[in-house]
Amino acid sequence: MFGALARKIFGTANTRTVKALQKSVQQINALEPELEKLSDDELRARTDWLRGRLSQGETLDAILPDAFATVREAGKRVLGQRHYDVQLMGGMVLHQGKITEMRTGEGKTLVATLAVYLNALEGKGVHVVTVNDYLASRDSAWMGRIYGFLGLTTGCIVHGLDDEERRAAYAADITYGTNNEFGFDYLRDNMKFRLEDMVQRAFNFAIVDEVDSILIDEARTPLIISGPSTDSSEMYVQVDRLIPQLTRDDYEMDEKNRTVSLSEAGQEHIEQLLSQAGLLKTGGLYDIQNVALVHHSQQALRAHTLFQRDKDYIVKDDKVIIIDEFTGRMMEGRRYSEGLHQALEAKEKVTIQRENQTLASITFQNYFRLYPKLAGMTGTAMTEAAEFAEIYGLEVVDMPTNVPVQRKDMDDEVYRKASEKYDAIVDLIEDARKRQQPVLVGTTSIEKSELIADLLKKRGIPHNVLNARHHEQEAYIVAQAGRPGAVTVATNMAGRGTDIQLGGNVEMRIATELANLPDGPERDAKVKQIHAEVAEARDLVKQAGGLYVIGTERHESRRIDNQLRGRSGRQGDPGASKFFLSLEDDLMRIFGSERMDGMLQRLGLKEGEAIIHPWINKALEKAQTKVEAHHFEVRKNLLKFDNVMNDQRKVVYEQRREIMDTEDIAETVLEMRHQVISNMVNKAIPPNSYSEAWDIAGLHEEVNRLLGMDLPVAEWAKEEGIAEPEIEERVREAADRKYAEKVENYGAETMRHVEKSLLLQILDQEWKDHLLQLDHLRQGISLRAYAQKDPLNEYKREAFELFETMLSTLREQVTAVLMHVEIRIAPQPEDLYARPPQEMHEGRDDPALAMAGAGAEAGAGAGQGYPPADAPLPAGMVRREAASVVPGASDPNAWANTPRNSPCPCGSGQKYKHCHGKVA
Repeated sequence: MFGALARKIFGTANTRTVKALQKSVQQINALEPELEKLSDDELRARTDWLRGRLSQGETLDAILPDAFATVREAGKRVLGQRHYDVQLMGGMVLHQGKITEMRTGEGKTLVATLAVYLNALEGKGVHVVTVNDYLASRDSAWMGRIYGFLGLTTGCIVHGLDDEERRAAYAADITYGTNNEFGFDYLRDNMKFRLEDMVQRAFNFAIVDEVDSILIDEARTPLIISGPSTDSSEMYVQVDRLIPQLTRDDYEMDEKNRTVSLSEAGQEHIEQLLSQAGLLKTGGLYDIQNVALVHHSQQALRAHTLFQRDKDYIVKDDKVIIIDEFTGRMMEGRRYSEGLHQALEAKEKVTIQRENQTLASITFQNYFRLYPKLAGMTGTAMTEAAEFAEIYGLEVVDMPTNVPVQRKDMDDEVYRKASEKYDAIVDLIEDARKRQQPVLVGTTSIEKSELIADLLKKRGIPHNVLNARHHEQEAYIVAQAGRPGAVTVATNMAGRGTDIQLGGNVEMRIATELANLPDGPERDAKVKQIHAEVAEARDLVKQAGGLYVIGTERHESRRIDNQLRGRSGRQGDPGASKFFLSLEDDLMRIFGSERMDGMLQRLGLKEGEAIIHPWINKALEKAQTKVEAHHFEVRKNLLKFDNVMNDQRKVVYEQRREIMDTEDIAETVLEMRHQVISNMVNKAIPPNSYSEAWDIAGLHEEVNRLLGMDLPVAEWAKEEGIAEPEIEERVREAADRKYAEKVENYGAETMRHVEKSLLLQILDQEWKDHLLQLDHLRQGISLRAYAQKDPLNEYKREAFELFETMLSTLREQVTAVLMHVEIRIAPQPEDLYARPPQEMHEGRDDPALAMAGAGAEAGAGAGQGYPPADAPLPAGMVRREAASVVPGASDPNAWANTPRNSPCPCGSGQKYKHCHGKVA
């Protein structure tokens, strides 16, 4: 009660924030008459004038009114668009590093130019992040006209650019691109061998368009760069044939959490089927030797039960292509991880591509938190304000519309059966079409959009379909969806980036209808005619009630429903929206429709009748809120686990950068060698121990294996009064002498190149192996809860131990390879940096696999030790013969005590665990 009273007197926090911006708006408006008098060159000169003020110590906040006024004037001259006052306020919110919520049609693309220009004046680069390549290209070209007019450069990052083009785009004052491209460039940069090969600059400021879609919806799915691992295509095909033979009682499926697992009966059934197929040769399914079968069976079961063709993916050109669940677009080149994509390929009988192993990975949460300053804009963020604040520290500011919203939002209509619902939808479309009212029908999947299209065909109603199959015509279909009587069926309207204008889009009609007509009187007459036709059509549509938005079912997230609604009623236009539901819809079915069905029958609801009541809307909103809360928990949990890896990733990437930035890493290599020797001696001769407890034979073998030296360690140990420090000192001196001779033989410059190249390659290989181990650890860690242990704490502890082991193995590998390697002097030492060509794939992890997963395939995708037996060494290096590594190398029986992460004594260059120490 007191809260409501306080809000009435003082206003909400949001209204107070908006009110505080008014003062700056007045300052900007006061500058307008003065700037209108300037010539184009004088207006352009203001950019250098503003930069000069910054160089003299003024802040961005101090020059904001002048910068915003400059951009507004440039917008008027270049695009014929003047920023409204609310757009100026939206730009200020972005500059403050907050999220501005502005309704569809309020001109967010234009709003961004204000904050972008102001922050680009510092010369540190500004990134504008969009949801797809089309918007990145369109906005960089469209808004780039304003920046170019004011003397700033604009770049655009889209799929398919080479490194040179990307570097040039990032070097520009302003860079547009998609969230995926920015993220993958960051990961790829941290796999490069030289600083000059990296494409991104240091992070400064990013504005994220459709911020809720990118930072919330897509945050459950990490970006992954992977490389091919062991080929097990045939196994996927064989297991896939068995899954259809399982019955519904053989597995337990949780659609809410998108998980599926075999029941006890199912385990017995699948074991029987695998035995009959000759795949399960010994023991039970869950015996250690059959872990690979568990992995394949689980992924095949997921593919068949949780993933639907034309909803989650489509099959095109002998490929399974993922459909983005939020935008309905095809995600070319993206693949599910953990073998799920291969299982889908087997299910759909297309060519199975090799399974991949993670080389680098990051979540969007951790990527975007790398920016010192982050802002965002969208039409729907308030429902997720708590998550933005908790995860990103971003405040959401709800901006008022330029003109009051006139759209009428009707109560939902709920039917018992889907067929009744679809009949009612088509009846309404037919009615609206008779009145010349344009209709936009929103669906949640391709399958449902094509079902509606078939029903419309049967009634003879002309229509356009917009989904992942027809995305090429997207801009044209959306632009003309506001013409009188137009019917557009669309799968997910989030992030389309093209407004639906009542009467049609003048620019689009001119571009398509007059494309081949040269400038002249005839073209001018046609342009005038199109303007007149669109104006007449606009009046006709307004009289008919504006754009009618029809939702065919509720989405799990209220934001997606609001985005669909927001397509109608832009800039004060009239409009209407209504959602049609049935108890067979996914949301209703998963969240307790049985109770509701019984209740509706008792109330006497007959076939073909609908129930319409505000209470139904409230109940659905509560269900959606629960689903949103559940997804928030999934994202939060994923982030907690990824934060552990993120801390390690930062350390590794910083170390890589330091190594690349340092000309001479001889000191680092020396420290590593001394550390390895110290550990080796301490292990064989524990401090303060009696000589009887010393493992002199083991020490001799380790010195031989890692340092390639046959030292008289046994003789030293017999000397009276000798202790561990003296032995360590002698080993160290001998190793340093041998290495100094190597440097003298091959030349200091060549050795420095070799050291840097090897260190980077081995670090990359160890990090890749470490990621694989973390993946396997995470998959089974949730089972620790049964032992009353916190899975997150267990993961943190074991991940830290694995990281320590990785660093220890890195030191050993670098020392061993450098002590053994022989070099041919290459004519061009810089060639030493060239790594062998490596096939890589970019992908997104599946939300269903983010936190829950079956046991991973034993050894599937296991990384090769550096360097693989069949891979060439960097230019100028050769492998030593096996016999020169370890005496008795021809006798594998003598290698039983070789540490598993050390190079194999056979001289292959692989780790022992991947070579002669591999478990069958």
